Amino acid sequence: MDRRELDSLKRWFTAYVKSFDTQDNDDRRNFALKEEHTHRVCDNITELSRSLSFDEGRTALAETIALFHDVGRFPQYRKYRSFNDRSSTNHAALGAKVLIENNVLANVQLQERDIVIRAVTLHNVFAVPEGLDPDTLLLLKMVRDADKLDIWRVALDNFALSESERPSAVGLGLPDTPGYSPEVLASVHRREMVLLSMLTTLNDFKLLQLAWIYDLNFDRSVELVAERGYVDKIAAMLPRAKEIDGTIDVVRSYVEEKVRR
Repeated sequence: MDRRELDSLKRWFTAYVKSFDTQDNDDRRNFALKEEHTHRVCDNITELSRSLSFDEGRTALAETIALFHDVGRFPQYRKYRSFNDRSSTNHAALGAKVLIENNVLANVQLQERDIVIRAVTLHNVFAVPEGLDPDTLLLLKMVRDADKLDIWRVALDNFALSESERPSAVGLGLPDTPGYSPEVLASVHRREMVLLSMLTTLNDFKLLQLAWIYDLNFDRSVELVAERGYVDKIAAMLPRAKEIDGTIDVVRSYVEEKVRR
């Protein structure tokens, strides 16, 4: 893939997003949230591409996957007014459907087209499936890392807002109450991923996002977590409790171990 192809795909994406323009302020905030997120994920995947010494063509392919990874979020929100896949629809599968039905990748070489569709479809799975070809596997891992690296930014920016200012879909509809689930905290303490089905409060969602650090695939990704101070910033938004502080120390130690390697 070359830069001209990528530029053409970016123009399509811009026009597609514009088709969701609305006068409703909350809806506009939610759509803008996902448009900005997309551009930041593109920046993150470009950074990862540099760290892996990708050439221009491979970098453009990686950025194409980042550009389209959340394209399904726009029709998802328009229909359900939610970004919660469990209560609406799988936004990744919907995104692949959007690309196929609109023939967006018609001018992309067949092998690269297949990689984009597969990576978009799988970018949100709980665990990467076995049996993927090496190119797809690498690019899928990259977009998963690039996605997480910006979701942390989105969360921190928006959780700091009052509920009236915050895009309504950013917290998956979870109640912003002082409590948290002990089983969620225990999973993070064990350095395990957290299932969405375990969440009952917004604090649980914040803890789940901390656990994502265990699922990062590249050294540069963990370095960016450290450079951006995500662990401490998320910790500052959680209730002060001895159990939470101990778990934060476990996460912080994990990042330090990975960065020192």
